[in-house]
Amino acid sequence: MESYSVCQLQKDMRYEGFLLVRSAEKRKDVKGNDYVDMNLTDRTGEINCKIWNWESTAETPESGAVVKVRGTVQEYNGRLQLRIERWRPMTEEDPVDMSQLVPSAPRKGSEMMAEIRETVNSFTSEKLRKLTEGMLENAGTDLEWFPAAQRMHHAERSGLLHHTTDMLRLAQAMLEVYPWLNRDLLLAGVIIHDLAKMDELKSDRTGNVTDYTRDGQLLGHLVRGITNLNRVADRLNIHGETVTLLEHMLLSHHGETEYGSPKAPMFPEAEALHWIDIMDARMNTMKGVEDKTPEGAFSEKIFSLDRRIYHPMYTDSAE
Repeated sequence: MESYSVCQLQKDMRYEGFLLVRSAEKRKDVKGNDYVDMNLTDRTGEINCKIWNWESTAETPESGAVVKVRGTVQEYNGRLQLRIERWRPMTEEDPVDMSQLVPSAPRKGSEMMAEIRETVNSFTSEKLRKLTEGMLENAGTDLEWFPAAQRMHHAERSGLLHHTTDMLRLAQAMLEVYPWLNRDLLLAGVIIHDLAKMDELKSDRTGNVTDYTRDGQLLGHLVRGITNLNRVADRLNIHGETVTLLEHMLLSHHGETEYGSPKAPMFPEAEALHWIDIMDARMNTMKGVEDKTPEGAFSEKIFSLDRRIYHPMYTDSAE
């Protein structure tokens, strides 16, 4: 059976493939029989699905799970609906590419982690190397898939690593222009500046953020980042200027009180971190908007940028 994405489905098509469970609920039909109503998605769209004649003792699929389904596309009240005949949960042996099911970073999480660890290993400052390694250890293995946001820049699976590694590359380019900057301090600040988003956001392994945590609501990732850093520093018995500089970089990387930073950057590496963060966030946002906007057209107003975005035609013949 030919494979289709959700956006390609049409009435009377046969479908078989892997989809992500957005929601699933057991209900009763007019005759009192159990059935399951589900919304399944891939990265291109979402479709409502029905599994009729459901066994009353069977458990419904969980939100965030990946399932393999087979069925026929029908139309109900003017909307497409998939009538599922067979289904099963995904297994470890299934060759499922999560990037086809959910918005995902362009590079694998494992590859981006390797890039970060290679950078940390290159530090000449033993204190900065140990502190950065400690912060990565504190973040844990979930860092490989964790997103960077709920709706704004890098709101995707492995988005936090995508943001971090792109910032590292920007920082390396900046160091070519301003070689007098402290390389290890700047790169360490880049790596740890958003790690506390893992305390701030509620996300499943697909990179879908459902809400902010209690920490996120009461403290935010800037403050929690500092407390995490202090715990790591105490465990490693590292104190003094190095820790204070990193604390300031965490506290000031949003730049202004309007965006959550109680202090503006007060030394060059902190200022560099702030602008690298803004540059990468805005470029990622603009790329995402441009991808969804036809050439020669303007987007709707983008809240995070407070403006509309134009998608240039990039041709000499455009008028």
